[in-house]
Amino acid sequence: MERRLSAIMAADVVGYSRLMGANEVATLKALQLHQAELVGPQITQHGGRIVKLTGDGALVEFTSVVSAVECAAAIQGAMPGRNVDVPEDRRIEYRVGINLDDVIVEGDDLFGDGVNIAARLEGIAKPGGIAISQSVYDKLGNRLDLAIEDRGEQQLKNIAKPVRVFDVLLGPPKASAAAETSQANPDKPSIAILPFTNMSGDPEQEYFSDGITEDIITDLSKISSLFVVGRHTSFAYKQKLANLTLIATELGVRYLLEGSVRKAGNRIRITGQLIDGQTGGHLWAERYDRDLTDIFAIQDEITKAIVDQLKVRLMPEEKEVIGQAPTENVEAYNLYLKGREYFHNPTKSFLKLARQMFVRAAELDPGFARAYAGIANCDARLVGWYGVAIPLDDILAMAGKALELDPRLAEAHAARGEAMRVSGRSEEATAAFERALELDPNSFEANLAYARHSRGMGELEQAARLFTRALEVQPDDYQAPILMESILRALGRTEEADKYARLGLKRAEEALRHHPEGSRPAQLGCCAHARLGHGQEAVRWIERALWIDPDDAQAQYNVACAWSILEEPEKALDMLDAWAQQRGVLAKNWLEQDPDLIPIRSHPRYAALLARIDADSGKQAQPTA
Repeated sequence: MERRLSAIMAADVVGYSRLMGANEVATLKALQLHQAELVGPQITQHGGRIVKLTGDGALVEFTSVVSAVECAAAIQGAMPGRNVDVPEDRRIEYRVGINLDDVIVEGDDLFGDGVNIAARLEGIAKPGGIAISQSVYDKLGNRLDLAIEDRGEQQLKNIAKPVRVFDVLLGPPKASAAAETSQANPDKPSIAILPFTNMSGDPEQEYFSDGITEDIITDLSKISSLFVVGRHTSFAYKQKLANLTLIATELGVRYLLEGSVRKAGNRIRITGQLIDGQTGGHLWAERYDRDLTDIFAIQDEITKAIVDQLKVRLMPEEKEVIGQAPTENVEAYNLYLKGREYFHNPTKSFLKLARQMFVRAAELDPGFARAYAGIANCDARLVGWYGVAIPLDDILAMAGKALELDPRLAEAHAARGEAMRVSGRSEEATAAFERALELDPNSFEANLAYARHSRGMGELEQAARLFTRALEVQPDDYQAPILMESILRALGRTEEADKYARLGLKRAEEALRHHPEGSRPAQLGCCAHARLGHGQEAVRWIERALWIDPDDAQAQYNVACAWSILEEPEKALDMLDAWAQQRGVLAKNWLEQDPDLIPIRSHPRYAALLARIDADSGKQAQPTA
């Protein structure tokens, strides 16, 4: 058995599970670029040998401690520059641990405590930081112009004896470790809000506990000095039993908030617990037994408790917006949450149900801006997709009402964008979407709607970028990856398109499992299967979509696209004939621009259909899709 003294560097990605859950395709692509352009060349330059690569990290052997630390410092020092234009929740950051010790050599692999301690050091290193052992510190001496901070002895997991740990401080050297520790910790606290458990005994109340969770996330996300994991990343852990410290590690956060909601009549009980993700210890816990009318006050108290416990400093403008209730009417809020749940399943029947909820909410509270934005969004979809007779001026007025009530509400600007889009006022739609994303870059609906608008304008690169952001901020959404797939094919990025198709299908299958009454996942999924060459699966999903919603215009249109890709022109045109009877104002643009329909565009029935739509619309200019 061969042994040798080696400097071992262990590195992995902070919050790898969170990044993969949000967008596994882009995460793997980014990791490959970092490996090819930075990590690999630095390891080679410093004489390191890669022992093994994992999905999110690497184990590297060096013969020199100085080379190992120099290599780690070069990698960590370069990463901030590579992340400049990347949204904060999508940035790849490494943790690095370095140990000097005897290792056991078996072939190309290494074993023993020398390796294990390096891996444990990596686990306790700060994001973007380097943790080294006493042996590395002693050998390093003053050979590098780097400041080092003593963290004292640490009991590392599965390591018998405590190990004295030091942090390598990147950037300009500090006068002393003591001076460094006297300053405020520059690291931004990070937190994930886990979905509050519905304890009401009624699955139909799930939307209410979800709404409370989302509002707390929204409030905390307004705080610039706090990193908050997005709603849909956190919701990946809904109803899953898992170790809290493991969840914190997977999400790359220090703190977790979990809780429960019990709603019975006019009474509500909410519990909340703030947990240290490193130790699993409770930092704060509270139970609120109140009248339902106190729901907004409870949310505000929870938010302020987190701010206090994490010692977060609020900017003056943040103090003003934190805890502002969207409405004082609890029933209006309840109806809005129901409407939003229906809206996220955008078939004609569900859009009508969503609209009813939003209208009733606005009637109960005429000052509820979100309700008016919801009405405008529903109406724009019903006109644009289904040809429902709603005057465009009414849609614009509804979006305008939302903006009048709350000029800084991103939802309202996105609704105005949708209204302008179906009105054929493309430049004004673009301006509205831009303003929505300026106010809330993480708005799923604004990113998705703007992406659709950009696709209709022929701005494919921009559409792909917006679809990417939409699928990242809502990691259970199937629409964005499948819609983006066709964009990528048009751009000639076939391999990438295939990956997003598979990602979208995985999410669509999950959506159908949770909501079997909604046809939208099957509508888009049949097209993705067809593009991937999965003929039998495409037909199965076609049947599934039409079984759920045989008379839905969008189901008919998407099934037609799938038949077109499968080279079944008569079946495709039969579906388009049925769709044309209840088409929306965006119909002509879709027919002319949708790449899925290219295989049937030379068919005489296609030309006749297009001519009929032209004649029916009086050959008026059509708005862009």
